[in-house]
Amino acid sequence: MAQQDTDQQHGGVLPVDDEGFVIDTEDCEQREAAYQERGTSRPITVVGNPVLHQECKDVTEFDDALRTLVDDMFASQRTAEGVGLAANQIGVDAKVFVYDCPDDQGVRHVGVVCNPKLVELPADRRRLDDSNEGCLSVPSAYMSLARPDYAEVTGQDERGNPIRVRGTGYFARCLQHETDHLYGSLYLDRLSKRERKDALRQMAENEPRYPVVAND
Repeated sequence: MAQQDTDQQHGGVLPVDDEGFVIDTEDCEQREAAYQERGTSRPITVVGNPVLHQECKDVTEFDDALRTLVDDMFASQRTAEGVGLAANQIGVDAKVFVYDCPDDQGVRHVGVVCNPKLVELPADRRRLDDSNEGCLSVPSAYMSLARPDYAEVTGQDERGNPIRVRGTGYFARCLQHETDHLYGSLYLDRLSKRERKDALRQMAENEPRYPVVAND
């Protein structure tokens, strides 16, 4: 990893570029493997569970318990073959998500964001990408959903350091999708009633390919 000038050195897990955004594209395989090998895979919570439909609590303690949660989230994400996972998707009420996601150029991004907030984009940067979207908490269902093809998120890393993350294309979709989760919103909530019904039908007609927590 490239070192920065002393007065700009980022004290977090990842280095930052000249614009202050994390460099989450280096050593991805090694970093993801380290997380998930330390972690224990947990089953995925599915739509209908109350924890998915309410805003999560802010992360205030950046301790060993949080790091264990992050490790477990990467392990769970690997088991489910996902590209992003929010804490409430494994039943934990905490504002943190992890990602292992390519952008539209095939560049891999791996990282952790606590207490994320999406940056409001000016109108001239809100070009919509109308692509298919799925969710580990809505197994086997995919629907077309328009989202901006560029996103910026502010938050903290797992050590509590402030970070900024940006993405384009598929990775931008991931950042928006996972941030939504932590504020109690699923991609289903952005669909029309007919589209939502179709997505739930797809889910009902197919068996999930990974362990899930059944709703009562």
